[in-house]
Amino acid sequence: MGCVRAMASTRLLCLLNARVADSTKTLARACWSVCPRRHIGSSPSRLHGCMSAWVIDQYGTNGVLKYTEEVPVPTVSSPSEVMIKVHAASLNPLDTSMRGGYGAKLLKLRRDPMSVMDSDSEFPLILGRDVSGVVVDCGSEVTHVVPGDEVWAAVPPWKQGSLAEFVTLTEYEVSHKPKSLSHTEAASIPYVANTALSALVNAGGLCRDSSSNKRVLITGGSGGVGTFSIQLLKAWGAHVTVTCSQNAEGLVRGLGADEVVDYTAGESLEQLEMMERFDVILDNVGGETEQWAMGLLKPWSGAKYVTLVTPLLLNTDSLGLLDGMFQAGFSLHSKAIQNIISSGVFYRWGFYAPDGPALDEVSKLVDAGKILPVVEAQFPFTQVPQAFQKLENGHARGKTVVRVAEEDDKRAEELVQNGRSESEQEVREAANQN
Repeated sequence: MGCVRAMASTRLLCLLNARVADSTKTLARACWSVCPRRHIGSSPSRLHGCMSAWVIDQYGTNGVLKYTEEVPVPTVSSPSEVMIKVHAASLNPLDTSMRGGYGAKLLKLRRDPMSVMDSDSEFPLILGRDVSGVVVDCGSEVTHVVPGDEVWAAVPPWKQGSLAEFVTLTEYEVSHKPKSLSHTEAASIPYVANTALSALVNAGGLCRDSSSNKRVLITGGSGGVGTFSIQLLKAWGAHVTVTCSQNAEGLVRGLGADEVVDYTAGESLEQLEMMERFDVILDNVGGETEQWAMGLLKPWSGAKYVTLVTPLLLNTDSLGLLDGMFQAGFSLHSKAIQNIISSGVFYRWGFYAPDGPALDEVSKLVDAGKILPVVEAQFPFTQVPQAFQKLENGHARGKTVVRVAEEDDKRAEELVQNGRSESEQEVREAANQN
């Protein structure tokens, strides 16, 4: 009987707290941080641990994208993991490629090394490589963040993505969101930041202390990686030249580009050849670019050509894992040897690398006003296929962002109302039992 009285008192206290809360939003956010799995939604399936997400059950075009509310909520399964309530996500060209099966064999192996021995399906897959949201659960060894913290992160392509209500990452992959940005703005940065930093620092040999007066050429400078790289390099003191279409010139100049070359103009290569040679080239275009770009680098001075368009995943897709990796490695080795012998230029591939501590440094630059988010388009969570279509149209001028949690206010109000009704009923039942 004492337990019943205690339960009734507790329920009455919760009810009073709810009624005196400043707003339903405040109460709902408190509930998210205390008990995320209990407050996933108002339907029975959500209350038992399911979430809404956009998934693919096969590779293909936009038609394979499917909305569902039956995806199990990811759990914190190791001491170093962090569970994030997604507020915003953004799309990258990699997402459209992965939707079509790009890198499927190698990424499946990365997800589960034992998959090489069986034919288990990798589906359903959740796409989305950027996330900005709020921590709702942490493993026992996590010290960098706590529930309630606003964070951002880049989701590795071998993990389930951010086009869902929740995502789970390791503490090392997560960083505190810049205070000066909204979730929508913040979601435009992490993946391109980690990619650009990996390419410029690890492959290009640049850093904050070594970039002053270095000449850098960025091809395809109006996309996500390009717009971030321009700002980062200018913050580091480099001289930046960008190739882009004429209608993107205002954007890249506004971000700090020193010189801009319209690649659609017939004399674009001639313009570049008339300039002083470059220390580093960051190639976001690929294709024939490297055939003419090598001649724009300073010979015999440690100059580096870094391309983000590599054949590794394409080769493993078409030739199989072993043959594909061997062919890609042979190609990289051959080009590297050829260029170092002929002109003393280093030929390197750049790759995305997850790095939460690096995002900590980016966050400081953002809050200092040295890096701005470049959001070209926004879509609600209900229009993910339209967001993919926008991305596929090409000619990016920044990032395409999906607002995942914009229905939170409405759903939070429903949760509070439902919670009040349930509490009142349970209190009455407890009182009757008493």
